[in-house]
Amino acid sequence: MAKIILGVTGSVAAIRTPVLFETLTQRGHEVRVVVTESAEYFWDASVLPGGSILRDADEWPRRRLGQVYQRDDPILHIELRRWADLLLVAPLDAHTLAKFALGLCDNLLTCIYRAWHRERPIVLAPAMNTAMWEHPATLRHLSQLLADHAVSPWNDAWTAVTEATALCHHINQACPKLRVLAPVVKRLACGDEGLGAMVEVSTIVSAVEAALDK
Repeated sequence: MAKIILGVTGSVAAIRTPVLFETLTQRGHEVRVVVTESAEYFWDASVLPGGSILRDADEWPRRRLGQVYQRDDPILHIELRRWADLLLVAPLDAHTLAKFALGLCDNLLTCIYRAWHRERPIVLAPAMNTAMWEHPATLRHLSQLLADHAVSPWNDAWTAVTEATALCHHINQACPKLRVLAPVVKRLACGDEGLGAMVEVSTIVSAVEAALDK
């Protein structure tokens, strides 16, 4: 089975991380969880097996010893990039989507994304408030992901798309190694009812295994 990096970012949907981790491992996959600082606000990382969680501080282990980098020390985001068969980010919050689109890499997860083998699959499961999903910036950021990952040549019909969910459909057609699981309508944690909830765990697992089979 596959080696999977599960990136978890600062959305309330991060509460599903233990279930998603358990489901993937029960299906025989080896999973390492990379969390952003804000992600851990929403769930207790201690419920997962020891050694399965990686944080930003793990990128610079000598700091804990009061030391600095030494030549030939391993670089964690590169080691993880070499290790993994697939990168899954679920949930993907609006902030990290923007970082991916702009090429920013200021934490462990965004460094992994920037350094990723382009021939290996990525599955993204956005989750955010409806107003954030429908904000024009979301469309711009998804458009940049499409431009970065599309197999060339690709027609420019997507440039007329004005709705983020529809653009996800174009991404999934044009980008063989990138799958974006558009959020669904649900009562959100903030109390609003609308589009923005992360898809079900079963949908994510199915998408992961379909991506691995390509």
